[in-house]
Amino acid sequence: MPRPIAKGVTYGIGLAGYCVARRLRRVAYYNLHLALPDLPRAEQRRIVLGVFKNLARLLAEFSQFPKLTSENIRQVVIYDGFENFMEARSRGRGVLILTAHFGAWELASFAHSVYGYPLKFLVRALDNPRVDELIMRYRQLAGNQGVDKRNSMREILRALRNNESVGILIDQNASREEGVFANFFGVPASTTAGLATLAMRTGAAVVPGLLVWDERLRKHRLRFEPVIPLDDTGNFQVDVVTNTAKFNRILEEKIRMYPDQWLWVHRRWKTRPPGEPALYV
Repeated sequence: MPRPIAKGVTYGIGLAGYCVARRLRRVAYYNLHLALPDLPRAEQRRIVLGVFKNLARLLAEFSQFPKLTSENIRQVVIYDGFENFMEARSRGRGVLILTAHFGAWELASFAHSVYGYPLKFLVRALDNPRVDELIMRYRQLAGNQGVDKRNSMREILRALRNNESVGILIDQNASREEGVFANFFGVPASTTAGLATLAMRTGAAVVPGLLVWDERLRKHRLRFEPVIPLDDTGNFQVDVVTNTAKFNRILEEKIRMYPDQWLWVHRRWKTRPPGEPALYV
């Protein structure tokens, strides 16, 4: 299916999803109430509708992965701040890409590999093995490699020692065992401690990398920000929390700029600090 037709079809699916996915829509509105309580209702509706359109855009772009090559990738994705990625790479101790479920996030890592910079990314296997196999095959078409989160540490450390890049999404709710509490839009959010822990133990550079849809250009911008300076006070546990909070602030800043391109339908604040009541019913 040609890309324009795929986008048109999936946009229709996105609009239908907004209408029928009542639970997801309810979660999105509640999250907006938590994070941005002063937004007018009309703006909330624009953002939530935009989230479903963004998911449709992701689906359309994902369907086109087999057609993307080094010759045509610039028609779909352009770099913004590529020098920041290269500066991180030049340090020679591996690159940890701080990223999120933002924009057409599957296209971010895929485009980077098509441009000639494959990376490893953490994944959790889907319940349906056939769907999981199809998605993984598409993700890895241009050289990226998925790493199972359950047995990832050895392979990630090897990649960083080889000065390779590893993408880590940190914007989803983490269990108490896996995460630390760091504010996200002013609300304590259980956030994976893995990114900060890896960076502090290996010396790998942490660089934010997000894919932003540019409506004016009708293209995606793969934006890399400068390397994040990490706190290192000598108290490892405190520094993990401090640096994780820093990562959350960076993501929050981008989400505030493009609120309709983040996955508000996820129950981001599900895990609560001890003694605090549940936020979702």
